[in-house]
Amino acid sequence: MADTRATIPDRGLFKAAEVCEIAGVQPYVLRSWELEFPSIGTAKSPGTARVYRKADVERILRIKDLVFTEGLTLAGARRRLEEEEAPPEPAVEREAADPAAKAKIGQIKDGLRALLTMLDGSPARKAGAWPPAAHPGVLEFDGASAGAAVAGEAPKKPNRKKPARP
Repeated sequence: MADTRATIPDRGLFKAAEVCEIAGVQPYVLRSWELEFPSIGTAKSPGTARVYRKADVERILRIKDLVFTEGLTLAGARRRLEEEEAPPEPAVEREAADPAAKAKIGQIKDGLRALLTMLDGSPARKAGAWPPAAHPGVLEFDGASAGAAVAGEAPKKPNRKKPARP
């Protein structure tokens, strides 16, 4: 196992060589991590050295710990860091709701329960004919051709005889 403990000097910016020394990794490793984690490092104008913030160095040390100590891949380390950095979900406060809103929600629930009771007591539903037959003008389909389509067969065409020629 690799030793991932390191002390970070109290400075704002670090050069790539300093980061490699602090983290104990080779420059090519640092570059590959920059490709997987684009938020690491601050690019200056072309031709100038890349610099890293203290937060970047801390993140690099965390990546090293995830990869070398816990055995994660870079993709796994990225997912773990995203999980760790995700903001916590806000807790829902049910008691803080307005009393008028609570009363309105209660009325809606009562109405939905009444509808459910009406549907459960429907004679058509008890007879097994639920949902009710389609209304006139509503497009209907025949279950046999639908079943064939699901099974991967072509639906059968209706048998239409041509009229005899005179």
